[in-house]
Amino acid sequence: MILLTMIVRVADGLPLAASIQEDEQSERNLQQYQNQAKQLCRKLDAHSPERCTLESGDMNFHFLIAQGVCYLSLCEASFPRKMAFAYLEDLHSEFYDQYGRRVPTVTRPYSFIEFDTYIQKVKKSYVDSRARRTLGSINTELQDIQRIMVANIEEVLQRGEALSAIDTKASNLSSLSKKYRNDANYLNTRSTYAKVAAVAVVFITLIVYVRFWWL
Repeated sequence: MILLTMIVRVADGLPLAASIQEDEQSERNLQQYQNQAKQLCRKLDAHSPERCTLESGDMNFHFLIAQGVCYLSLCEASFPRKMAFAYLEDLHSEFYDQYGRRVPTVTRPYSFIEFDTYIQKVKKSYVDSRARRTLGSINTELQDIQRIMVANIEEVLQRGEALSAIDTKASNLSSLSKKYRNDANYLNTRSTYAKVAAVAVVFITLIVYVRFWWL
């Protein structure tokens, strides 16, 4: 289930639109998550990761940044990550088409609150069980899903670090992982060459032996 959606201008954290799930059962701890979402949005900057998942207990925050706007959703942890980002991509496409040129100039919070109508429509299609199965088959190849940064929101908020710092650490880990893969490939290649060379030596030795035997 998608419980909360926020659209925020990255430059100053100005909320542009929002939608909250009105189901009573889901509202029991929603205020806590709303506060976390607001804190998170204040930490965004030009160097924040473009895609990120932040774990918060049995919930996950997912956000996508594009054209200076952050699209953030709060979902149950069981909600598929690829579906969450497909949902955010959908919102980005429509929001940018409707309001992209006006985003840099607005000064009033929730200037595009009417976009909630579209959010509700799209959210319903992603939450519906039958639609989820259909969308799941369509979005199985969602690009870069394995490269989305994952962290814990409490750690991010308590440390007071900008998200860009977390992204830098993730990039360093990615570089180390790539170096490890390259080293492993190099060692595998050397091992293959060594095996081929050993076979060649045995083959040449056999030829020499047969040649001298028959002579």
